[in-house]
Amino acid sequence: MSAITFITHPEVVVDPHIPVPRWHLSDLGIARMRAFSASPVLRGINAVWASTETKAIEGAGIVAGARGLPISVHPGLDENDRSATGFLPPDEFQRTADAFFSNPHESVRGWERAIDAQRRVVAAFDAIVAARPDGNIAIVAHGGVGTLLYCHLAGVPISRQYDQPSQGHYWSYTLPSRSLLHGWRPISAV
Repeated sequence: MSAITFITHPEVVVDPHIPVPRWHLSDLGIARMRAFSASPVLRGINAVWASTETKAIEGAGIVAGARGLPISVHPGLDENDRSATGFLPPDEFQRTADAFFSNPHESVRGWERAIDAQRRVVAAFDAIVAARPDGNIAIVAHGGVGTLLYCHLAGVPISRQYDQPSQGHYWSYTLPSRSLLHGWRPISAV
């Protein structure tokens, strides 16, 4: 049985003066990712993929480095495009993210529509699986697109009720049965 583990990057250094896609993992995020990369959850991983965003590449690099693997990057794994607003203070971001998930066919404040981000991440996922149908794959990306992909794979409507509770979580999916093994779990609980 092959498995795909979708991992969201853990904590980052928040800097309103740097574009969000270029944010780095924080010291805590690095420590959590290092601990997770040594866990039995990732035993047997033979391919590591990341979005093009810095924090995902750093997280994937930690996972890949622990296994002596290269990382591959796919732009379809990038977080939903929020460049129209850029950095938002936490409370405002949460309200906007709520609207993003609640109105998947609408652009909220100029953000990429949830339905479009979902199509993009599903296409990337399908391409990665097609390239390694017998592989155990780790994908390091982001909570928003991870939730959109999860909703698609679970056959449920787009909803924030399926979102990770905080940064640094994972879910697993099995091939060839094409079924979810479990929902979001924290990387620090392994």
